[in-house]
Amino acid sequence: MERGKKLRMDELGRPSKEGFASSERLPVTVVLDNVRSLHNVGSIFRTADAFAIESIHLCGITATPPNREINKTALGATETVPWIYWEHTLQAIVHLKSLGYVIVAAEQVAGSTSLHDFIPSEERKYVVVFGHEVHGVAQDILDQCHHFVEIPQLGTKHSLNVSVSAGIVLWELLRRLRF
Repeated sequence: MERGKKLRMDELGRPSKEGFASSERLPVTVVLDNVRSLHNVGSIFRTADAFAIESIHLCGITATPPNREINKTALGATETVPWIYWEHTLQAIVHLKSLGYVIVAAEQVAGSTSLHDFIPSEERKYVVVFGHEVHGVAQDILDQCHHFVEIPQLGTKHSLNVSVSAGIVLWELLRRLRF
């Protein structure tokens, strides 16, 4: 194959929906704490599919599939990433903690760990909580977390879009746990 030649979809070697459903998943689950933008929700589904995340827990005001606006950015990932809806984020966190997950919030808080310094254990399963676009992860949820990770930033803005943050954090977990 000629170097630099753009690959066709059939040349990418991606699994079928059926093959992907039975494939090994990264031991990471995402919790969306009141994420309001349907496009952000769809984008996070697409990222979760790309990195073979176990599941997404949609909480509070976070919209759920099927939804035309979510589908615009998810591009079918709502059919390949398992999801569940919880009326209250705390219900999801308590449930996941009872299953032995380590709860990690992606949030700027006192005592947070820079993402590049966070070392996940291959023997553990993780939940990463991403919060509301303006208010972030709610304090009652932060109170339940084992760890807090912060994405280093060099510019003048104090935060990143939640779907961008999810992409960065989930990529780093994939990189550290699989590569």
